[in-house]
Amino acid sequence: MVPAIVLAAGGSSRMGWPKALLPIGRDTFLSRILRTLAEANADDLLVVIGPDAARIEASLAGLDLAVRLIENPAWERGQLSSLQAGLLAADRPGVRGVLVTLVDLPLVSAATVRQVLEAYRRNPSVPIVRPVRDQRHGHPVVLGRALFEELRAADPAAGAKPVIQAHLHAAVDVPVTDEGAFLDIDTRDDYERLIGPWPGG
Repeated sequence: MVPAIVLAAGGSSRMGWPKALLPIGRDTFLSRILRTLAEANADDLLVVIGPDAARIEASLAGLDLAVRLIENPAWERGQLSSLQAGLLAADRPGVRGVLVTLVDLPLVSAATVRQVLEAYRRNPSVPIVRPVRDQRHGHPVVLGRALFEELRAADPAAGAKPVIQAHLHAAVDVPVTDEGAFLDIDTRDDYERLIGPWPGG
């Protein structure tokens, strides 16, 4: 089992709009990502949510997918606190790792998700599997069970980076051609450049 965790608990201060709820075609960022993960046959779908929990839950009401929403009451402590909340909810007997992605990368393809999952399933003892293109590393990332305890014990103020960097020597990089795995839509300008006119004008 490799559950998928979408980190969607940020305050979206730079965007001025909850990223999970931004429109992209017929979807929101979050529903688009969840459909992509389901198409790639992710084992379980979890979303870590924060200050916009009620609105996000309502937005998924018509989505024909089994999704677990995990509230992170400590979302203001940063992204690692959300990953820790997701790990707590995802971990159970049979879970070998977790697939982690961010709500601000809605353009990643199902093919990329499948490639990352397949690479991990071929190498289940590795701590990290991630997509790579032109020396850039993107999402989603598989974090193996070997990292769970270190991530749980890590300081949210420092983030997950020290734990990840300590294990990069054993990481598996998966070459992909999908630019969506690297397109972090973090500002209004990013949205207008990559998606279209800002909603509401």
